[in-house]
Amino acid sequence: MKPIWIVDDDHAIRFVLEKALAHAGLTARGFADARDLLQALRDEQPQVLVSDIRMPGMSGLELLQRVKAQRPRLPVIVMTAHADLDNAVAAFQGGAFEYLAKPFDLPAAVELIRRAVDESLREEASRDDAADTSSMELLGQAPAMQELYRAIGRLGSSRATVLITGESGSGKELVARALHRHGPAGADGSRGPFVAINTAAIPRELLESELFGHERGAFTGAQALRRGRFEQAEGGTLFLDEIGDMPPELQTRLLRVLSDGHYYRVGGHHPLQARVRIIAATHQDLEQRVRAGSFREDLFHRLNVIRLRLPPLRERREDIARLVHHFLASSAQQLGVDAKRIGDGAMRRLRDFDYPGNVRQLENICHWLTVMAPTQVV
Repeated sequence: MKPIWIVDDDHAIRFVLEKALAHAGLTARGFADARDLLQALRDEQPQVLVSDIRMPGMSGLELLQRVKAQRPRLPVIVMTAHADLDNAVAAFQGGAFEYLAKPFDLPAAVELIRRAVDESLREEASRDDAADTSSMELLGQAPAMQELYRAIGRLGSSRATVLITGESGSGKELVARALHRHGPAGADGSRGPFVAINTAAIPRELLESELFGHERGAFTGAQALRRGRFEQAEGGTLFLDEIGDMPPELQTRLLRVLSDGHYYRVGGHHPLQARVRIIAATHQDLEQRVRAGSFREDLFHRLNVIRLRLPPLRERREDIARLVHHFLASSAQQLGVDAKRIGDGAMRRLRDFDYPGNVRQLENICHWLTVMAPTQVV
């Protein structure tokens, strides 16, 4: 999330607001006059602007007009010690988000700024959804997510095996898809298919055939040749989700593929070459499973070439508002209804919850609200 900008010639006002916002988990930057702010606006953009009206040189109302000409969607909160009807009308006619009279109650001012932040994030999410849905798969501005984005960017020219760790529901498959989408292309410019398999969701007696395929007549019911996931992912990416639950005998076969690059279909006698990139994911502690003897140490080291950790949602609460607006917009689009809006109290509750089911749980909550909430504002 971008910082909140505060412009006021009174240093004490800037100082108090900056400290209060920092205590609320929001970053702020202060300006003593409008011209310095306009200079900074050429290269940067705040999430919300809070401006005094009466300042030496350029007034807050003139600043509002110029800011709105450059950044029409930027929420601007106008504050003044001279609260009168003319100023209020002029502020709202100029496109102000809200009008704040001095002296103000500090907690109320912080809550108003937070509401403007939520509105700004909702607007950004709506614009991004309309512009490019695929780019919104991984959402978040928290430091841990920024580090994840940097890692994905560094891996853009590599086909190295990647192990993604993170709790259930945190979005590990989205990371795998992002790695595939931003990975190196082949000679024809294509990145090949992305094929995913959840190794914990398939019965162990069927998993071998799912992965490697089978020849006709390989076992009872095998009436035709079947191409496995390795063949389906030829030239692309094979995503092995919940790799920690893979049965020991399948771990041995996977290790052999990773070691020499060849495999056999079930019942087959001719080796096939595995031309795929492997990305694996787990919510389990694989080191602990290695120590317990339930996961092969040599396979662990083959998979653990590059490790990416996806943080749980409770470690990036600053992303919750953006995710809420995105999921509400997505649910509304699916159902063909207007998107619900989240009131301040509801958003506080959503931010404070620990989400044992992580992002998937938040998405389900937003879908439930879209369907079941009786009013447009929750």
